[in-house]
Amino acid sequence: MAHRRALCVGINVFKHLPTATLQGCVNDAHDMAALLTGSLGFAPEAVTVLCDRAATRKAILGQLQHLVKAALKGEVSELVFTFSSHGTQVRDLDGDERDRLDEAFCPHDLAAASEGWKPDTIITDDELRTLFSALPETVTLEVFMDTCHSGTGLKGVDPNLLLSPFQPRPRWLPPPWYAAPEPDRALDRPPERVRQPANQVLWTGCRADQTSADATFDGRANGAFTYHFLRALREGGPGQTRTALRDAVRARLKAAGFRQIPQLETDAAHRRRGVLA
Repeated sequence: MAHRRALCVGINVFKHLPTATLQGCVNDAHDMAALLTGSLGFAPEAVTVLCDRAATRKAILGQLQHLVKAALKGEVSELVFTFSSHGTQVRDLDGDERDRLDEAFCPHDLAAASEGWKPDTIITDDELRTLFSALPETVTLEVFMDTCHSGTGLKGVDPNLLLSPFQPRPRWLPPPWYAAPEPDRALDRPPERVRQPANQVLWTGCRADQTSADATFDGRANGAFTYHFLRALREGGPGQTRTALRDAVRARLKAAGFRQIPQLETDAAHRRRGVLA
């Protein structure tokens, strides 16, 4: 058990964007940490939780780099990273995205610039991919992203929804330069995907063309994906396959009236196993 470590991040409050406040992300982080140290058997000291002010870009990447270094030293065999916050986009600089936009994730210190987000206040999917690619094949990485991980097709999202505490809100921040996609960027085409390494498992709260909801359940705020993931896991037990768990979470969300469809990206072998098994 000493060889299992985790980082759980939840950000409700954004230093430079007070109107972008969310409600359930901090609860998500603590709930996922409780799952890990409870039924999944992680040692409490092996799980780090970063929330709000503590969850800056520097702190998040610093903790992830620390975990990767530990893995390279042979001190870690299983890593978990959970992230609940806003998703957004930045301009694609390396040409790996068909719509010329990179998926990005918002830390507490996110700040706008004239042409988008300040680079030193955002975390891109390319940065995470590069960081995690250094992991040895013997180390299993399981990532949970309860955030809108792409803005494809989101031209109808009203950022003013972020101001209302009375209804589910999308965990999505339009970039300062955001505009509807150009006609030649067909929205019915699937986004470019990098093949998931065999030792990595990625859970996302929605498809690339959807939003992940920040909602209230029985008077307590959570991400809709995180809330229903935890309950489906509790009902079916950690021994259920990841595919069965994904399907159970999807069914729960649909029954509750949410349109988002969680995604599971990994190889066939990991799909047939239980979470962190």
